Amino acid sequence: MPEETSRIHDAGRSTSNEINYRQGVAAYFESSEGATIEKLENFAKYVPRQVLTRFITRFELVREVLEVQGSIVECGVYLGGGLMSLAQASAILEPLNYQRKVIGFDTFEGFPSVSDEDGTATSPHAKEGGLASHAEDDIREAIRLFDQNRFLSHIPKVDLVRGDAVETIPRFLEEAPHTVVSLLYLDMDLYEPTRAALEAFLPRMPRGAVLAFDELNLENWPGETLAVMDAIGLHELEIRRFPFDPTLSYAVL
Repeated sequence: MPEETSRIHDAGRSTSNEINYRQGVAAYFESSEGATIEKLENFAKYVPRQVLTRFITRFELVREVLEVQGSIVECGVYLGGGLMSLAQASAILEPLNYQRKVIGFDTFEGFPSVSDEDGTATSPHAKEGGLASHAEDDIREAIRLFDQNRFLSHIPKVDLVRGDAVETIPRFLEEAPHTVVSLLYLDMDLYEPTRAALEAFLPRMPRGAVLAFDELNLENWPGETLAVMDAIGLHELEIRRFPFDPTLSYAVL
């Protein structure tokens, strides 16, 4: 049986047991009892524990900012699972908060470039064009369907901004100068776009807002740590983590 590939699992880092597990889950999903919608309704049978963990962490991050004004911004959308987890959490926890937008920034063409600060990255995807998803239209369809199953669905909730974040974030804020950010989720892996996001959004984050980091202290992607050091300084933040998630960390401002 060919391996069910997943680009978020770096080549050479998966054990044979992990590869066999992913193959088994994929085959089980295809062959198990029930129509596709019934399988989705029983998703816990199929979704890996690690993926459920990531949903729970995003749910907890949204819960952390329920009483903080502002939108949720995810920088680095990839295939959209994280963005829609944040949107689902907001729709569940605060169904009437029409002001809380969920905005995702991504090139949808992979990394535009890799800077010197990313030079020690060990991920094979740390290169121009790395982790290209081409998923914008697919995610917009997910958003359309999401809107059919929430309160106040006539008011847009989720939006995508395509392009290099170094350029698109300043342009977005020029066009939406009212923007306040309650949760900034950084998942762009590299130094330059991460620093650009921090410098642009931090002045718009009130006390109590949350900065979330997907690659802080991660050998695969040193750029995020260096961007935080240069834009803020690690000593300025009380960086916390969830005991059940080994990589995600966050700071309450």
